[in-house]
Amino acid sequence: MELNTAISLSKTLSLLSPISPTSSSLPPFSLSHRCHHFRRCNLSRSFCLPPAVQLSTSREDEDEMVDIGGSEYEEEDDYAEDEDTLDVDSLEREAQLVVREFSDSLSRQLIIEEERSSPKEAQVKEKRRKNTTTKNIPDHLLPKVAIVGRPNVGKSALFNRLVGGKKAIVVDEPGVTRDRLYGRSYWGNYEFMVVDTGGVLTISKSQTDLVEELAVSTTIGMEGIPLATREAAVAKMPTMIEKQATVAVEESSVIIFLVDGQAGLNAADVEIADWLRKHYSDKCIILAVNKCESPRKGITQASEFWSLGFDPFPISALSGTGTGELLDLVCAGIEKVEGTEYLEEENYIPAIAIVGRPNVGKSSILNALVGEDRTIVSPVSGTTRDAIDTEFTGPDGQKFRLIDTAGIRKKTAVASSGSIPEALSVNQAFRAIRRSDVVALVIEAMACITEQDCKIAERIEREGKGCLIVVNKWDTIPNKNQETTIFYEEDVRRKVRSLSWAPIVYSTAIAGHSVEKIIVSAAAVEKERSRRLTTAILNQVVREAVAFKAPPRTRGGKRGRVYYSTQAAIRPPSFVFFVNDAKLFPETYRRYMEKQLRTSAGFAGTPIRLLWRSRRKIEKSAGKGPSTTMQDDFTGIEKSLAVPA
Repeated sequence: MELNTAISLSKTLSLLSPISPTSSSLPPFSLSHRCHHFRRCNLSRSFCLPPAVQLSTSREDEDEMVDIGGSEYEEEDDYAEDEDTLDVDSLEREAQLVVREFSDSLSRQLIIEEERSSPKEAQVKEKRRKNTTTKNIPDHLLPKVAIVGRPNVGKSALFNRLVGGKKAIVVDEPGVTRDRLYGRSYWGNYEFMVVDTGGVLTISKSQTDLVEELAVSTTIGMEGIPLATREAAVAKMPTMIEKQATVAVEESSVIIFLVDGQAGLNAADVEIADWLRKHYSDKCIILAVNKCESPRKGITQASEFWSLGFDPFPISALSGTGTGELLDLVCAGIEKVEGTEYLEEENYIPAIAIVGRPNVGKSSILNALVGEDRTIVSPVSGTTRDAIDTEFTGPDGQKFRLIDTAGIRKKTAVASSGSIPEALSVNQAFRAIRRSDVVALVIEAMACITEQDCKIAERIEREGKGCLIVVNKWDTIPNKNQETTIFYEEDVRRKVRSLSWAPIVYSTAIAGHSVEKIIVSAAAVEKERSRRLTTAILNQVVREAVAFKAPPRTRGGKRGRVYYSTQAAIRPPSFVFFVNDAKLFPETYRRYMEKQLRTSAGFAGTPIRLLWRSRRKIEKSAGKGPSTTMQDDFTGIEKSLAVPA
């Protein structure tokens, strides 16, 4: 009788104690059921756990969760004696350092070509921001300053000089800039938006001369498009670029009319001056003579442009000569935005980058979302060059920053074409991924998943960005039925395993069908990416995962043990596992743990990082403070971080 009572008491206590990984029986509720109860209760300090077990998030309970691994077959080791004496606060600090070191290691691996700016440029930019009193005013409320002129006079170089960075692509070729490119600039107590435009405003030239000057390719990336369609699209390109420039001029308070001081007065300059004087005489027009590096020669070079009817002002966008005086003139022509009602604007606005191969409909999606022709849409491959930022407010009032990017072709294809603008455009697209929060990977419905799509997907996952897969041009799929979507999704999941957690949205951007679902899905992904699990829930999930499947044994009989786990960061969610030896957890088991975390806690649409920290290193550095040379298992990760070709 006493023996049966002891056995019953032992079984009862086992339900309240940490679960051993070698337990032969499992609780009556699965991980997914437990997660359902976690979410349904929606309590901040306690959670309903079946069967009728309350799990508190107090410090005492967290300390009791220290050892969630181990085996009764293993001999007592040094760690077992200290299980109840681990300093949780110290482990939390260690976890923060682990995540920081991993992020630094990852950044060193994912280097974007020509990404680094000189230390001098960084110092100048930081000094300008410190000396400027900003009011955190939204972009759309700031006055705008447009830069216009004929092709290849240095508009993009001046744009980069004024906004303080390399936001616009600068190449010694005409027609590189096509869409409107916005950037925020500061000068003294003034804050304004600078607009870079394309350089096609030459009315006297024939359409053939304009197309030849732009050097638009009708072959690269356009193999599946009929020749007549290619030629028609190329013929429309100058008009579309000119339309973008006209919109920029009309919405701006100040117009910087830029000319080339080295090339001298040109017939195109005269036409643009007449056009500005005829239609925009009510605006402040500043004639800036660029490429006047020498102040002495600059006066002589600028004197040639008095005949245009404006006061010429010599500057050099390359060296910065005269740009300070130019900014003084700009600030004299704009109104200072005052008021404190804008200070309550939220600082954090999620950025959504729209990326993919050329001609999959990225610009069409952007235009459909904002409801205007924000970017040029054309069958011509490589139409979009710069990464175009646009503010957008969703149906629920949430604000987003949409980033349209150039199509990303294979690295070998870009190199073989010899196109410098395309190479820089691809770099801009990679930078857009890096500075975004959520990436919309756009694929073409008929083409489905290609090898290049998989490489872009791998890059997104390595950057730690939230992602959704947008299947555009869904209307081109013939004979669709209820099972078409199911089969198509299975095919996508099979081919893009690195984004198995990403939601899929089907749309037809050119007709505006289902484009609103992209924003809804992106908002949901951003919330998941910013979500944080409490330590109590995380350790409960890990405990159950270890109980269901214990870490494998080595040939010597050793087995990995998890002592403590915590979420150390968000965006993306990063979890640190303190274990006896990180090498005892093979890659297959780590994938299993990630799968169990997703099954129990969600995190749909975002990658999650699991970092494994050996406890041996913690004990050696005890009493010496956090170690800067932590023994985290980064070796296998760094080897797999090669930049996609």
